[in-house]
Amino acid sequence: MASRYDTRTTIFSPEGRLYQVEYAMEAISQAGAAVGVKAKDGIVLAAEKRVMSKLLDIRKGTEKMYKIDDHVACAVAGITADANILINYARLAAQRYFLTYQEPIPIEQLMRQVCDLKQGYTQHGGLRPFGVSFLFAGHDDHFGFQLYQSDPSGNYGGWKATAIGANTQSAQSLLKQEYKIDDTDLDAALQLAVKVLSKTMDTTSPSPDKMEISTVTTDDDGNVVYHVYTKAELEEVLKKFESDQKDTSTSGDI
Repeated sequence: MASRYDTRTTIFSPEGRLYQVEYAMEAISQAGAAVGVKAKDGIVLAAEKRVMSKLLDIRKGTEKMYKIDDHVACAVAGITADANILINYARLAAQRYFLTYQEPIPIEQLMRQVCDLKQGYTQHGGLRPFGVSFLFAGHDDHFGFQLYQSDPSGNYGGWKATAIGANTQSAQSLLKQEYKIDDTDLDAALQLAVKVLSKTMDTTSPSPDKMEISTVTTDDDGNVVYHVYTKAELEEVLKKFESDQKDTSTSGDI
C-alpha cells in the first residue's frame, strides 16, 4: 500500500502520512546514537563513534560534534553530508544575527530557522527530506542552558534529556528512570550519558575510540565554554563509570 504514496514527498497517504519523511527517520534510527543531558551547571553531549576501518586517517577531532557559535554546539545522527549542509546554514544564520544585532542569536530562534529549512524540503516536489536529526545544546541570556532535538520533518522540542539514533527507545526509557529533574549536576549528567550510550551501543565496556563527549558550560565570568573531551579525559570518565558500575553491582549482591 505504501508504494503508491511514497514516490513523492508531497503525497499524503489515505492515513495522512508522509512516507518519505518516515523513511528519513528510519535512516536516522540506523545511525550511531547521540545523547544529550541537561544539568544545573551545563549540558553534556555524547555520541557513538563508528570507525569503519583502522586504516582511516581521521584528521578532525570529532565525528558527530560540531560547534555552531561560541554559545551553541550540536550533535548529529544520520547522514553526515546532509548534516554538513545544515550546520553551515546554522553557522551563517548565527553570524548574520550577530552582525545585525551585535548579540548572540537565541538558541530557540536558531533551532527554528534550521527546522524551517528542513520543513521546506518535505513540502516541495523534486526534493527529499534531510536524513539527519540534531541535538542543539547552548546557553543564552533568555532561558539559560537549553537542549533541543529536531527531526527531518522540521519538528523540534526542548528536552531535559533525550537521545537520537539507534536504540532510542531503550535510551529514552533509561533516561526516564535515571534522570533526576532539577537535581543533576554536570558530573552526574556525564555518568548518565555514558551509561545510556553504553546501552545503545550494546556493550558493557565502552572505549574512548568508540565514543565522543563534549560539554557546554559557563565560566566564572558568565562566558559560554564549549569543550570536547580528549582521549585522556574520556579514559578518566570511563574509568569512573566502570568503578561506579562495579560498586553498584557489589552493593546489589549483598
